[in-house]
Amino acid sequence: MHRRVLAVAGAALAVSLLGSGLAGAQPLPDTGSSDGAGGAPGIAAQSQPLPSARIDRVDMLTDRRAAVWVESPAMGRAIQVQVLLPAAQAVSRPTLYMLDGVSAGKESDYKESTWTQKTDIVDFFADKQVNVVLPVGGSSSYYTDWNVPDPVLGVNKWETFLTSELPPLIDARFSGNGTNAISGVSMGAQAAMDLMTRHPSLYTGVAGLSGCYDNSRTNFKDAVRATVATNGGNATNMWGENTDPKWVEHDPSRNAEALRGKDVYLSVGTGLPGPYELGPGGSGVESALMGGPLEAAALYCTTVFDTRLRSLDIPATVVYRPYGIHQWPYWQDDLRESWPTLERALGL
Repeated sequence: MHRRVLAVAGAALAVSLLGSGLAGAQPLPDTGSSDGAGGAPGIAAQSQPLPSARIDRVDMLTDRRAAVWVESPAMGRAIQVQVLLPAAQAVSRPTLYMLDGVSAGKESDYKESTWTQKTDIVDFFADKQVNVVLPVGGSSSYYTDWNVPDPVLGVNKWETFLTSELPPLIDARFSGNGTNAISGVSMGAQAAMDLMTRHPSLYTGVAGLSGCYDNSRTNFKDAVRATVATNGGNATNMWGENTDPKWVEHDPSRNAEALRGKDVYLSVGTGLPGPYELGPGGSGVESALMGGPLEAAALYCTTVFDTRLRSLDIPATVVYRPYGIHQWPYWQDDLRESWPTLERALGL
């Protein structure tokens, strides 16, 4: 196993913050929303072929970056994903799917992924022979299939879209070779690990940056509920009440055996201010007051998941930074740190 323990100081801080902050959040009441999820189809419905997802249009933003609009039967609407393309576009290549955090492009009014707004991801992948797929949208969705539509967040069938509808379209249009890996940050880190454990035949590797990967405890469920509520959603519409089996089905820690034989990368900071807050031109201590507790909680979550992987003797590269809050400058660094693991997973 490759555990690069850069710091263990701050674990107690993380536990304390999680206990006093996220663990104190109360589950939101059920909205009673019931539209959308119908009963089992009858014989007549089964005889009708389901519509297939299709690419509606491709807008080339540059010669190396495409905005792809996909008509998704599961979502009932057109979904935009942006694809970063290699220089040698006639050569088949693997695909890396990269998931956003809770805002999921909200800052740009869902015109692009937060990855392209907050990091130099376009330049970083410019010399790499890989398709990079960046979904646009999905704020507070956990990129999962919700039980029922949410009155605020609408229809969310992201798992079906990302694992069934989208990959064959990407491979066919952009010379994909069928090898895929997935990465995510914060909310997207948990989602990436969830999709990996639920679809191990689809992905060869996964990277989780500053995420939580366990739904077994009430305080972890409360953290998920708080994340969904950030944009007005109700997690009861996603996976039901806390006793619903869906919480177990989407628990990467309980389903961690699916990671055996995969390339796994995890990284997290301590929640303590670092060079991007305290250094020249830094954002200052004030930004750490918000991002610090979130990253400290992610440290606790990552430590719990790392312990679970160790107990199963599943190798992973785990990087514990000695500082760092829940902010994009650190995830840009993590993008580079995680690449050797993802590069190996993609066969490059």
